[in-house]
Amino acid sequence: MKVTVRGKNLEVTAALREYLEKRVDKLARYFDAPFDVQAVLSVEKENRVVELTCFVEGVVLRGVASNTDMYAAIDLVVDKIVRQIHKYKTRLARRFKKEAGFKPDAYVPEVPVQEEEISVVRRKHFAVRPMNVEEAIMQMNLVGHDFFMFYNAETEVMNVVYRRKNGSYGLIEPEV
Repeated sequence: MKVTVRGKNLEVTAALREYLEKRVDKLARYFDAPFDVQAVLSVEKENRVVELTCFVEGVVLRGVASNTDMYAAIDLVVDKIVRQIHKYKTRLARRFKKEAGFKPDAYVPEVPVQEEEISVVRRKHFAVRPMNVEEAIMQMNLVGHDFFMFYNAETEVMNVVYRRKNGSYGLIEPEV
């Protein structure tokens, strides 16, 4: 397991790094295969925010938690990731059934996990025209959505722009 820790408006101390690595080791019991973890520890006003992203054989688990105490925020975000694993346990087990990367019996919750049915309730078709990122953001704001899919004229691939919780914008670019 490879853990990458980065601080934003904060210097990551050895104690914080050790505590995070110790808590992330808790996730290792769910997977046989090695996985990568990226953590961003930041300070926003009086809150300590931890963003944790785990990459396990094509599956991305992500959690964000904040608290006034950094150690408590780390605990909260690791618990969120564990809950995600429990929630999607059956789906992950099916996905990794042929592979030996997932331990489906690593945890048995007291309350049975009900698999939610996935159904597409609406399909939307739209004409795609090349545009730049700024134009896509303008289009997204005009239609009042939180995301917008477009054909990037500069890179000549499909991209998605989205509005982040803090009001700024993000861009998703596929890697082929």
